[in-house]
Amino acid sequence: MKRFYKVAEFVFSLEMPESDVWEKMKNMAPFLTDPADTIFSLKEETIPDLKTEPLYFSDKDPDMTMIKVYMAGEDYFVEIAPLPSRPIVADIWISKDFTDGKISFRDGIPDSLKEFAINNALMLLYAFRTSTLGALEFHSSVTMNAGKGYMFLGKSGTGKSTHSSLWLKHIPGSVLLNDDNPVVRVHDDGTIRVYGTPWSGKTPCYKQESVPVGAIVRIRQSPENHIERLALSPAYASVMASTSGLRAIRSVADGMHQTLARLVSTVPCYTLECRPDKEAAELCYKTVNG
Repeated sequence: MKRFYKVAEFVFSLEMPESDVWEKMKNMAPFLTDPADTIFSLKEETIPDLKTEPLYFSDKDPDMTMIKVYMAGEDYFVEIAPLPSRPIVADIWISKDFTDGKISFRDGIPDSLKEFAINNALMLLYAFRTSTLGALEFHSSVTMNAGKGYMFLGKSGTGKSTHSSLWLKHIPGSVLLNDDNPVVRVHDDGTIRVYGTPWSGKTPCYKQESVPVGAIVRIRQSPENHIERLALSPAYASVMASTSGLRAIRSVADGMHQTLARLVSTVPCYTLECRPDKEAAELCYKTVNG
């Protein structure tokens, strides 16, 4: 069975045998589209033994998904597990140009972990492939208001989702677009839009919608509420820290840099030191719309 999906106006395909896994992937349903030319494809298929060299290991945070990326000749090989302390659940092969991917599940893996592995494989392929196409995956919570998207950044646990929820509660007309992994595109005509995606962390918010980016705000916990607009250099550093992409791959790093430079030179970026309260939401709203 093969299905096509459109995320941020890019189409990709997923192919695997008929099974209950398809029905479990309800997050993908709003993004189903008709067959079309794709930027990449992912297929469930046995991956032969490969000679590999380590490239990047994301296994230091005990509470985060473990991803190990290897070079396999000119291509890439990835191992993935829910946590560093858990067994590997799937292997992923990715072609050197990021247009072709294969996924193979380890023996005895339940459907819930297959769904987890597929979503992570799609996110990886999407981030790698679109890095040179003017798109960036973000770790961000995004709230829409008056036709614009306001992106809240921050390390896990700093209050991105909380701040979005404060806007929803206290700023009339606010609606959540995505709570964890939106995509931003810098289009050829200079317009910059943030898109909903099938990936939204613990909050099921899977919207096939997009809006122009109104502002990007990094959240920091503080006993006092204070907001400051960032100059170009600190804005670049702030925004870069919340993007997804493997900078160890030169083409990916170069593409991300070009898109980031255009993004922060166009969209106002801020740091909000705040409490999790109504006053913080109102201060942020008034400032970014001032």
